[in-house]
Amino acid sequence: MSGPVDAVDAPALADVGHPAAPCVEVSDSREETVGKIRVRRALPRRGRRTVGAWCFADHMGPADVTESSGLDIGPHPHIGLQTVTWLTDGQVLHRDSLGSEQVIKPGQLNLMTAGGGVSHAEEATGHYRGTLEGIQLWIALPETTRNGPAAFEHHTELPQADLDNNAGTATVLIGDFTGLTSPARQDTLLVGTDLDLRAPATVPLRTEFEYALIVLEGTVAVHGRPLLPGSLGYLGEGRDELRLEVREPARAILLGGEPFPEPILMWWNFVARARPEIDAAHASWTSQDDRFGRVRSALPLIPAKAPYWPQSGENR
Repeated sequence: MSGPVDAVDAPALADVGHPAAPCVEVSDSREETVGKIRVRRALPRRGRRTVGAWCFADHMGPADVTESSGLDIGPHPHIGLQTVTWLTDGQVLHRDSLGSEQVIKPGQLNLMTAGGGVSHAEEATGHYRGTLEGIQLWIALPETTRNGPAAFEHHTELPQADLDNNAGTATVLIGDFTGLTSPARQDTLLVGTDLDLRAPATVPLRTEFEYALIVLEGTVAVHGRPLLPGSLGYLGEGRDELRLEVREPARAILLGGEPFPEPILMWWNFVARARPEIDAAHASWTSQDDRFGRVRSALPLIPAKAPYWPQSGENR
């Protein structure tokens, strides 16, 4: 369910995030089909490219898959980002050019760091039949690591905390939350938390972080503003806590982080700083040179989508 991003999601211009004071800014996701699965793309959106270093969020499914037909996303490249895959139902097989071959299950975290270049495929498992649902997130890498080596890690256990008054459970995907620290790598100060809510809850926040909420199931209200699946609730920065109102069980992903200070340019499956970097990555994938390695997959390679650059010449 990786990408792709184009000018419908974000202008083809390098830009920094634009954090706001505490607010509840609701934007609709864009429906897209990635591989064979319907997704709701919450990030990036025009006017809201990042939340901390988080720069992409696709909520996929629910969809019916079989042993031999699932996501069916063939080998494709990435630069300058990390992919975070988190399933709430079903199973997916991840293969990458580092030689990784990993079945992802609910409650397990896949984290792939692209650095200067990696490729991967997302496939049916060969044994799972049923419902598939989850979210894939991208994290923009900072200047210190965005051109570094690619890496892969898989975490079968993540720290969990019970919310006050038996309101639900928080699972820390990346970063720190309520004193718990995820074992997953983090290259910037950020947090990603799965909130399984059974009742109204108040969760602690860091005032120096900006935050957003993506609801996967049910309805969650913030200051009386309802958030439904298919929308992003941007919450701004400067809060030390967040009151979440629920009337029935709900599930949401809380994303936060220090506002990302570096301008980023997103196109197709790439996160960069300037157009020549995107052009070079596109040329490498098209020519199939050694930059992105090879994925041991029977699925066909996904052809590179040529960048479309406005003719005004900005940020070249």
